[in-house]
Amino acid sequence: MAGMFKKLAVLAGAAEAARRYAQKNPDQAAKYLDQAAGFVDKQTKGKYSGQIKGATDKAKNAAGIRRGYGEPPTAPNRGY
Repeated sequence: MAGMFKKLAVLAGAAEAARRYAQKNPDQAAKYLDQAAGFVDKQTKGKYSGQIKGATDKAKNAAGIRRGYGEPPTAPNRGY
């Protein structure tokens, strides 16, 4: 049981580091997310395009990036 908590703590730390990176580099993070989504979409032959887009949008929203998968690059919404 303790091993599972240790793994969860490591995963939580990695997720936090990824979130901080995405907030500091939104364009680069969006590019990486879009590349990963495109790869998965291609590998699944478009069968799960809707789910991939939804997951990509949720990941971007959680990281503070306001662009959807496949949309042209725009400046992130910084709230000011």
